[in-house]
Amino acid sequence: MRFEIMRLDELDGTPVDSTVVDAASVNRIVQQAAAIGQRLWIRPADTSAS
Repeated sequence: MRFEIMRLDELDGTPVDSTVVDAASVNRIVQQAAAIGQRLWIRPADTSAS
């Protein structure tokens, strides 16, 4: 399964960039974001385009 991870603006919470990763990478990205206090929005990636 793949997930879209969006990094959110610290002030207003709007997405500033996004990336699509596999499930194995989600934990690493969340740990890195938690270490620096970064806000993320994670949702399943749209796989209907395949």
